Amino acid sequence: MNRTGLFVALGLALVVGLLFGIYPELDLKLAGLFYDATSKSFPLKLNTAAAIARDAAMWIAWGIALPAIVALVVKLIRPERPLLISGRAIVFLLGTLVLSAGVLTNLTFKSYWGRPRPVVVTQFNGPEQFVPWWDPRGSCGRNCSFFSGEGATAFWTYAPAALTPPAWRPLAYAAATLFGVTTSALRMAFGGHFFTDVATAGLVTFLVIWLAHGYIYRWPSTRLSDEGVDASLTRFARRGRRWGRGREDSKPSVVQGATKPAGTNEP
Repeated sequence: MNRTGLFVALGLALVVGLLFGIYPELDLKLAGLFYDATSKSFPLKLNTAAAIARDAAMWIAWGIALPAIVALVVKLIRPERPLLISGRAIVFLLGTLVLSAGVLTNLTFKSYWGRPRPVVVTQFNGPEQFVPWWDPRGSCGRNCSFFSGEGATAFWTYAPAALTPPAWRPLAYAAATLFGVTTSALRMAFGGHFFTDVATAGLVTFLVIWLAHGYIYRWPSTRLSDEGVDASLTRFARRGRRWGRGREDSKPSVVQGATKPAGTNEP
């Protein structure tokens, strides 16, 4: 996560953005490589092995995040216990995953950027008009094409790669790149996304990870410590516990065996 990586990502973003902005038909040509004109469909979408590979990719990504999730849950339940893994790693891994694969994709762009998916545009026997990556005025209403959530999740593996020992880091980055590219190619082969959807997912995710890594680990004015994260989570969990107890104490008590009015006969 050095400046070289940042400059490479920004350079790629500039080239891809300009090239596919000026020549948007390139997106259609690349998507057309996976389209069968005879059956008028994307055949790989019906391939069982490809579908299993797609699901497996998401399970792998979330499996990598699982230790951080478990460590956070245990800490919130048992705040007096030390964290099971590095506090900074928890913040870094879960924070980047939520931002890149959740907030920026599904809650932001895919909800408001109306670009139709390849499988539904007229060039591939669908009912909707193709729009380039930069145009949010497409006819898609929700869960749209730009940009890829699964692509962002796959490329998120750059985050755990950044935490590997320095000797293994180049190999980890190469594996994360291969994982992201393969997952993205599957999404294109299914007719689920254009090239610019998955390319944007990878570039945006990398930039989120680069910035988060700098904020948490590298920049002296902002970097965190494992002890500080542990203490903050302890305070947060204890406040939550006290708040929960306070709500329980504020509930009105039920009076058992209320006295009957005078003159009432017992059954």
